[in-house]
Amino acid sequence: MDASTSLYLADAYLNRFPARIVSATPEGLRLDRTAFYPSGGGQPSDRGRIRWPDGTERRVVEVRKSDDGVLHRLEPSEVVPTGETVDAEVEWPLRYAHMRYHTALHILSGVAYRRFGSGITGNQITAERARMDFTLPDFDRAVAEELIAGVNAVVAERRPVTVRSISRDAALQDPTLVRVAQELMPDVPTVRLIDIEGFDVQADGGTHVANTAEVGRVRLEKVENKGAKNKRLYLTVDPAGSDAPTPHALAT
Repeated sequence: MDASTSLYLADAYLNRFPARIVSATPEGLRLDRTAFYPSGGGQPSDRGRIRWPDGTERRVVEVRKSDDGVLHRLEPSEVVPTGETVDAEVEWPLRYAHMRYHTALHILSGVAYRRFGSGITGNQITAERARMDFTLPDFDRAVAEELIAGVNAVVAERRPVTVRSISRDAALQDPTLVRVAQELMPDVPTVRLIDIEGFDVQADGGTHVANTAEVGRVRLEKVENKGAKNKRLYLTVDPAGSDAPTPHALAT
């Protein structure tokens, strides 16, 4: 995957784009480029729609990686002609919710790593909440509240969030960049980094907001004990405000 074909890697705020249908099967469409995020790394796939020049429209209900590209599953799911240029649009409220929650988890991971040196054993994002699993032997609601307070402090600092890349070998040599278990690290030559300016840098392939302020206020929902060292924290964020950024279309 690269940013020339997987457009979401470079620009999370891009939600509308033209693309050519490369292949079409009952399992889905493969486009020559896409802004749809395929499920992975704890982040669900985007949804949206694809419209043909004659006005025909199909819903994109699931997006996933395949051996030969990104598949967009449609409803209705009948096979359509290849070679056509279509107009595709990512469902923005869902995408933006995932962006806000994903960035909130990165901040949480940074706070936990700074305070406890804790790694991550798992995470999951939805449009309504997110969770993160830590390797923390001593973990209770008071510790969780302390972590959330740290997250909200970083949110309030309005730190820019940017994307850059380094080699896989360089990423693996720096334990601060790869907080997940190494077996969860994708086997790719170049690793994409999410850089929260002056606070934290982590390897990640998901979509994120451009500034920590966009996350909004983070609230602790609950904590769970998943084993001797594996602890789980659920969080929510307040609804996006009226000043939230708007998405844009790809210039043609």
